[in-house]
Amino acid sequence: MTTEINFFGVYVAPFVGDLAVAFLLFLPLRWLFARAGLFALFWHVALVELCLFVAVLGFTVYLV
Repeated sequence: MTTEINFFGVYVAPFVGDLAVAFLLFLPLRWLFARAGLFALFWHVALVELCLFVAVLGFTVYLV
C-alpha cells in the first residue's frame, strides 16, 4: 500500500504524481491533435481534451 509523500511538510497523495505524468504526456498529444486538425471534427473541443486527458491518466495509472 502506498502512503502519502511528505513534500516540504505537506502530505501529498501518490495520485498527484500520476496526474503530473499524465499531464506531461497529454501536452504533446493535444499539440498533435491541434496540428493535425482533429479538433475540427468535434463540436466541443474542451470535452474532447478532457476525455483525452482522462484516457492518458487511466493509461498511466494502469502502468503504475
